[in-house]
Amino acid sequence: MEKTLLRVRGDGVELAVYRWGNPRGVPVLLVHGYPDNHRTWLPLVNALADEFQVFAYDVRGFGASDKPRGYRHYRLRHLGRDLEAVLRAISPSRPVHLVAHDWGSIQAWETVTEPHCAPLLASYTSLSGPCLDHVSHWMRSALRQPGRRWAALGQLLHSWYIAFFHLPWLPELSWRLGMARLWPGLIRRLEGVAPDANPCQLADGCNGVQLYRANFFRSLTRPRQRATQVPVQLIVPTRDLFVRPALFEELPRWTEQLQVREVPAGHWRLLIEGKALATWVREFVREREGALSAEPAARKRVGQVG
Repeated sequence: MEKTLLRVRGDGVELAVYRWGNPRGVPVLLVHGYPDNHRTWLPLVNALADEFQVFAYDVRGFGASDKPRGYRHYRLRHLGRDLEAVLRAISPSRPVHLVAHDWGSIQAWETVTEPHCAPLLASYTSLSGPCLDHVSHWMRSALRQPGRRWAALGQLLHSWYIAFFHLPWLPELSWRLGMARLWPGLIRRLEGVAPDANPCQLADGCNGVQLYRANFFRSLTRPRQRATQVPVQLIVPTRDLFVRPALFEELPRWTEQLQVREVPAGHWRLLIEGKALATWVREFVREREGALSAEPAARKRVGQVG
């Protein structure tokens, strides 16, 4: 499938943005997680590009985008500004449907919950990546209630890798000593399906560790109130070994329009297989486009009555 490369200036970095599909179609933007780059979305791109104009970009530090040195350049405020710049560049005249996974979803929440960014977004589909501020509020609430305390402690156990990624040089060393080569096989053992080989896997794995070092402790110790009016579709893989479903219990508190879909899948399986995820994204985008089309007509009728 033909792919067009665009270069977009983000918050002090240049980002590699890719475009596929119908140039007159509804714009859909995909944001990858760790330790992936835009290539992780290719199964979904292949399923959507006949109808939509599909975009994906390499987050700073990944793929063909700039790779700033030092973890302070990977804080959520920079990632959120990068995403805002991409949204404005790819679709200056109509709102975009956003789909994000893992760290892509975490950073997307930073933009989705910014009021000045709401007009840029027609919808948001989130997979396996909560807002870190929401996580902090949920953790504090759950730990105070005996009936929910085990859920919070269970999530902490499933998050062991976060502590590992905060260690100096050891995570990067593990990637250099063979993790990059073994990664597809590890996903196959965990998920039952394997991703295509990523030629940038070593660099993506090493650079992406900075996301954890830059953000987790800052967000969890000083959480903000982060609500959104953007329509949200939350897809919850119930067999995710890293992000447990309980993390999203309080999401209705932060969203005005929320649809939740629980799926018996692991962390990466929906991306690797692509077909089911494409169906849910297509349905949600069509539904929201219908709602957007109806709103001007409704306003016109109200004006006529007045």
